[in-house]
Amino acid sequence: MNNLTIKISEPGKHLNQMQNVNERFDNKQKSKIAEAALQFEALFTSMLLRSMNSATSELFDSGENEFGIKNNSNLFGLPDGFDAIFEQQFADFMTKGKSMGIAEAVYKKVTGEELPTTVRSNSFNRTIKVDTRKYDTEFRSLKPASDSLNRLRKYEDIIDKASSQFGVDKNVIRSVILAESAAKQNAVSSANAKGLMQLIDSTAAEMGVKNSFDPKENIFGGAKYLAKLLRQYNGNLELALAAYNAGPSNVEKYNGIPPFEETRKYVEKVISYLNHFNENES
Repeated sequence: MNNLTIKISEPGKHLNQMQNVNERFDNKQKSKIAEAALQFEALFTSMLLRSMNSATSELFDSGENEFGIKNNSNLFGLPDGFDAIFEQQFADFMTKGKSMGIAEAVYKKVTGEELPTTVRSNSFNRTIKVDTRKYDTEFRSLKPASDSLNRLRKYEDIIDKASSQFGVDKNVIRSVILAESAAKQNAVSSANAKGLMQLIDSTAAEMGVKNSFDPKENIFGGAKYLAKLLRQYNGNLELALAAYNAGPSNVEKYNGIPPFEETRKYVEKVISYLNHFNENES
């Protein structure tokens, strides 16, 4: 058998090519890739927990109570309707902790680098920066109806917690609730959007909401979806609101706020309410 001779010309060139693979992405792009990898891991973990919960629910069935009503429990020992938020929070907790290694694998596959250890805590605990003051001159201030404001007061504690959890300005959450449902807990639209923040079933499922008429689940789900949209549009509130109303696909299609009268009026209404709340706090 003849010996094979392998000749490598300019060996340094090949080493440099290996080193330059990771230079396809700048720091800003790497930050976005890291956040996407973490969100994917949290979603995967949430789906896994939900699947485990469903598969084991019969094991925790405690029969009927004294009133003849079936007591449905689950993997976490919680009654139906109370576990969705816990599942998502537990998934986020796992993602912020030692993790399952999914985010690291995705990040390394795309960039060729290790996921920085500081990314986990920084990504999930930051407030989304939205300069709401810039809308003071672009949009009028509109005071919501007194009845709506009175209904809204019942949910202030939930709004504060959702704002803290997902990094969305509490006045933005308030304004969306008022524009969507006038703070009516059982509101249902012609498109079958439900509850205080008018979640359609697909969005509710994506956000881990099982009962859209439960105020806490609905507000947490709506705030989480708003946070996702605000990050997607780099803190641009108008685009995030347009996507909340008309869907992200329409914002992408028209490269901005879609030319739908309903959507344009919706964005104006929410920001007008927002200006009212901001003025009363200053």
